[in-house]
Amino acid sequence: MNQTLEAQEQAEVAHLGAAGRASEALAGRRNLLQLIQLRWLAVAGQLATILTVHFLLAIRLPLAEMLTLLGALALFNLASWLHSRSGRDVSNGALFGGVLIDVAVLSGQLYYSGGITNPFCFLFLLQIAVGTVLLRPAYIWAMVFIASVSFMTLTHVYRPVALPDVDVPALSVHFVGGLLLCFLLNAVLLVVFMHRIVRNLRQRDASLAKLRQRAAEEEHIVRMGLLASGAAHELGTPLATLSVILGDWARMAPFAGDPELREEIEEMQLQLKRCKTIVSGILLSAGEARGEAPAQTHLHAFLEELVTQWRRTRPARALHFEAGDLPDVPMYSDFALRQMVDNVLDNALEARPDGEITLRAALEQDGEVLALTVLDEGPGFAPEMLERFGKPYQSSKGKPGGGLGLFLSVNVARSLGGKIEARNRWEGGAEVAMRLPLSSLSVRRASAAQRHPESKRGR
Repeated sequence: MNQTLEAQEQAEVAHLGAAGRASEALAGRRNLLQLIQLRWLAVAGQLATILTVHFLLAIRLPLAEMLTLLGALALFNLASWLHSRSGRDVSNGALFGGVLIDVAVLSGQLYYSGGITNPFCFLFLLQIAVGTVLLRPAYIWAMVFIASVSFMTLTHVYRPVALPDVDVPALSVHFVGGLLLCFLLNAVLLVVFMHRIVRNLRQRDASLAKLRQRAAEEEHIVRMGLLASGAAHELGTPLATLSVILGDWARMAPFAGDPELREEIEEMQLQLKRCKTIVSGILLSAGEARGEAPAQTHLHAFLEELVTQWRRTRPARALHFEAGDLPDVPMYSDFALRQMVDNVLDNALEARPDGEITLRAALEQDGEVLALTVLDEGPGFAPEMLERFGKPYQSSKGKPGGGLGLFLSVNVARSLGGKIEARNRWEGGAEVAMRLPLSSLSVRRASAAQRHPESKRGR
């Protein structure tokens, strides 16, 4: 048992690690797209600034050199966009290289346009801010060092810009105007793009948190399955003993001659048989019943047998079954699938034992999805219950261990590629919808399980 649990835990850790890497890769691609959008804005802004200063303000700039740098930046951004479309992973080192290209082009543009005397030199702060959000600590400090060296170098190494003759000190009007424009540009770009990048990172963190929660729930299911399997083994002997005793009582004259006692003994035998069926189902789901494959059947037969068995073993006032024109498709069934539906019906019965319960079966999404909907006349779900529907130990009944039935049902549906959703009906009562893809219930899958029974035992 311990070896099985350890193997399952190792598998879950590997699954979580792979899912975490996928989430990290997705965040990297999204951040690369944000960086590409920011770079296109930089290309457009630099082009507009160069042309405005050269032609409108009559401040002569080395257009050939500056436009060449701008063209190289545009080509690099186009190559980055093509890389993002390829679907390949984007590492943190790749993002660091992209930001370094931006710093290099900015340094070159400032070199040709006055160096430190150019008010747009504060755009280095924007590059550092972008790197702070996108990069890991080692890359961030490398970015700060490179940007600082570039800034300090431009205080001494640059091409002066010849300003036109003006009546006031030359730098006052141009420098103050450029400084204000640079400040506004930094502020707007920081707000817009930092918000987008932080949102991407938050989505990644939420995805990882969801994966961790799912791994914890699946580990919880594994432990419960091991405990249930052990309990089923232990219950086999006392159930067999009770069955023998009840059989003897049924043949004894004092009991056989009393119709009321005989009826009670028959009811006890029926419930005992149900207990033995449940125990057998637990062992079958755990892989103990070797050589038994999932049963091949048809959808109508499966649903009719499920409804008949549930009516016979539950003291329900009424269970209405509505199938409409549901086609009779081949499928397979096992204990977990039947137990999933039983758990939802049992929950509806507990919500209002004297009320009516309806089970509706239909096909959705062009016949690709089987929808089983359970409606009851109970008080419905509390808002906090709907928010945490399917979580373990979330129950409004106040019983120890409550909520495990729906928790297990949700995870059975998830393992089959489906889902379970709940809502409160406006006319009163609750509605729980189980949606399962028919492909996961096909006979072809049952045949595969029969050829590879070890995969079934490992579930």
